[in-house]
Order: sequence, then structure tokens, then C-alpha cells
Amino acid sequence: MNSTGQRMKQDWESYDSVATIYDSLVVPHEDALPARDLVAILRVPVGGLALDVGTGTGVAALLAQKAVGAEGVVVGLDSSLEMLRVALAKGVSGLVAGVVPGLPFRKGVFDAVLANFVLSHFTRYDKALIDMVRVLRPGGRVGVTAWGAGKSEFSEVWQDTVDSFISRDILHSAGRQAIPWEEWFSDAKHLQEAFQDVGLVSIELQQREYQVSVTVADYLAIRETFLYARLMRHTLSAAAWERFREQVAEAFQARFREPIEYTNHVHLAVGTKPHA
Repeated sequence: MNSTGQRMKQDWESYDSVATIYDSLVVPHEDALPARDLVAILRVPVGGLALDVGTGTGVAALLAQKAVGAEGVVVGLDSSLEMLRVALAKGVSGLVAGVVPGLPFRKGVFDAVLANFVLSHFTRYDKALIDMVRVLRPGGRVGVTAWGAGKSEFSEVWQDTVDSFISRDILHSAGRQAIPWEEWFSDAKHLQEAFQDVGLVSIELQQREYQVSVTVADYLAIRETFLYARLMRHTLSAAAWERFREQVAEAFQARFREPIEYTNHVHLAVGTKPHA
């Protein structure tokens, strides 16, 4: 998702170039189980109307479609046209290209609004949440996921190789621009505070751990969809990018055995819009 629509995205910030590989690897290994649990705790009503903000390739939207059933409707919104094309091919029925704030819906339309690993991308997460609450009917629920804190030996080896090709300061500056609140929301209390600040009540927070097992090749392919890798590919020459890929693959093959196994820590938060 574009953060607010208040600035132009740079090419490396967009998910357009990685939509297919994102759907084939990141979704099943990183996104699908948190999306399943988010839809479950959000309790989207059968026959209801739900909005999936930052739908990407539609993993959460498809789960929400099953929850609302044939009488309900799920709308998936994203700023990446390539991600939306993949979502359409997978069967997400209602898709909209858009940004937040600026949701193209009237006040009080949806029974549920969900955002799977999206909140940290907004330049002003408070304005984004206000807009999401605006389109929610009184008594409706907002649900989000956010990555918890945690590093692995695999991410450290990957980062060590990155450091030999591009300054860590450059990467961190880019990260603060494109995903400014990822570290902030790794602390669950900040999610609670954000929900409280926009007037949500009956806030429920859960922490989950998800075990991931992948091949070295798939792990490295997943990393290439991430922000820092997209920036590297945009910044480095084609030859330097290929050297990086070769070196990081050699480092992993020398150090790790198949499969790679690690744990993702995820926060889930749900809040209710009060009745006037």
C-alpha cells in the first residue's frame, strides 16, 4: 500500500515488480497463517461487508470471502496494480486501486475493516486509522496484524552480505521513508495506543508465533521481495546485484543445512467502533 498518497512512490517502494514471486512464496510462508487468524478473531459476520486495506494478492480477502459467505461482499484495496491483477486471478471479486487516507467509500459502510501487515507503511498511521474507522459502521470492527520484534541467524547473515554492497545508513533511511512504523509497532502497546487514540473500544491484543520451514533458495527469494532488497536492486548495477546474489547464496550454502527453520512473531489487534 502507498502510505498516504501525499508523496509519489519511488519504483523500488512499489510491490509491482515482485507481485508474482510474493504470491508464490511470501504469502504461503509468511502471510497466510496470520491472515487466517486475523479473519478469525475479527469475526466478520456472515452476509457482511468487509474491506481489506492493502490487500496485496488477496490472501486475507479470500479468507474473508469465505467468512462472509455467498451473501456477503469483500472489497480488496491496494495501490499496486500488479498485486491487484494477481488477486483478481485468484478470485478476489471486489478490487479497488486506492490509497489511505482517501478511501473511496462513504461513512459507515463496512461491518469489518482489516489490514494485514499494512499499518506500518503509512506516513501517518493515525490518519489512516481514522479513515478506516470512518468507513466502518458503529459496532463494526477493525483488525490489523504487525510484525513483532525478533531476528534470526539467517537474517543476520543476509544483512552481513548486504553491508558489503551498500551502506546500512542508506538502507535504514530508505526503510524509515517507506515503512516508517515497523519498529514502532513491533511493540504491542503501541498498537493498543493507536487504537485508543482513534476512539476504538473493546480492544483485543494477541501475540502469535508462526514456525516457518523453507529451502535456502526459497528463503533468499523471499528476502528479494523485501524493501531493502528492492532498493538494492534499484541502486546497484546489474553486475553488482548478481554478485550480491551469488555471495549471499554461497554464504548460506556454506553455513546452513536444508531446510531453514525460523519463527515469526506477530501481533494481532482488533477494536470496535463505538455506537454514537
